[in-house]
Amino acid sequence: MSTAETVEKDSTSSDNSSRPPFQYLIVIEPLGFLYGSAGKFLSPKNLVGRSGSSFPPSAAAISGLFAAYYKGDMNYLEKLQLAGPFWAWSENPQNFYVPTPFNCLVKNLVIKDLLTWYKDSRETEGKWQPSVVDKFDKGTWIAIQQWEKIAFRQQEESQNIPLATPPWKYTPHLHPRFKEDERRVDEDLERGSLFLENAVQLNPDACLVYLSNTKLKDAWYRFGGEGHMVDVKCIDLSQIVQDLLNQPVGRSFALITPGVWGSNRLSKREPVYLEKGNKQKYEQENPESNEKIVWSLEALITERPIPFRYRLGDSQPVSNEREQRKKPPKLLSRGRYAVPAGTVYVLKEPINQSWQNWDDKWFPQEGPSLKRWGCGLALPLPSAIDPSPNLSPTRGEA
Repeated sequence: MSTAETVEKDSTSSDNSSRPPFQYLIVIEPLGFLYGSAGKFLSPKNLVGRSGSSFPPSAAAISGLFAAYYKGDMNYLEKLQLAGPFWAWSENPQNFYVPTPFNCLVKNLVIKDLLTWYKDSRETEGKWQPSVVDKFDKGTWIAIQQWEKIAFRQQEESQNIPLATPPWKYTPHLHPRFKEDERRVDEDLERGSLFLENAVQLNPDACLVYLSNTKLKDAWYRFGGEGHMVDVKCIDLSQIVQDLLNQPVGRSFALITPGVWGSNRLSKREPVYLEKGNKQKYEQENPESNEKIVWSLEALITERPIPFRYRLGDSQPVSNEREQRKKPPKLLSRGRYAVPAGTVYVLKEPINQSWQNWDDKWFPQEGPSLKRWGCGLALPLPSAIDPSPNLSPTRGEA
């Protein structure tokens, strides 16, 4: 997420949630290595650069593919909406993998237990149970078609939920940084003379997957900061996944993409009003029932925030690279921090709408609204709330 992604400059969006829902899967298969570096320049005396790793590319990078193909045609780009990143096995991209919710306690790729939130009416503070002191796996992924098994606690099938680790690995390469007027290495220690490219090798049987509401032509595209070639296919999204995405998130839900909340200057853990001095929670009116939807946080499971940034500029097709080099530098957005995918929210009042119907005003906006790139895409997780007061520390496997 820290990679500066490139998107089209004039891709402003409307202030409502009138974009069409997700209908397509964008399947990306690399033709060799992919780009996984955040663009660090290194000093010859300090060749430590793995902190610059950034993979897989965010949905903002995919937006650049659409901008290149549609050449700035706002008839297509104005209502564009994307979400990701995800990955899948190439033989079955419809059953793509999403980050495992953080309340799942995973060991050896098996869900051993599921943390649930309980608050007695007589207590002022609730707690997550069971209380377990142990080390568990991080960075695991779950197949989207298995989501309802953890969402509704189908315990008899808990051992059969297929969790997985990412199917890619980094292969760092050092490149010299040349002077502008001659082909000699620039020895300016302040800027650095070596560039670290964290090239990524994806399992040949795997592919990257993104959700889209706009069709993209099947073709080869340059993708990533070093212009690596990828094979892009656009397929119809299965009805099973569409139905899941259209479910109201309810009172407890999990993010499957990073969530950027707050203003352009401040990063928050939840949506807040952007007006200066207004500290109330975000409110949205449900057009179907005329009731107010209030995001009022009660409990949260999350991890360290991750950086989020992208570039705003005019994207050009692959065949027009010379003209692209003559253009002025692209504008870099303000850096923010995102709540990582897998974060579990428990609210005081349920949100009886799917993520698709959330108002654009809930999301920061610098150029496009960040909802355009699937910011904080959420799926219902009712199993995160346990109504029973009699909880055993060894009870229940996801």
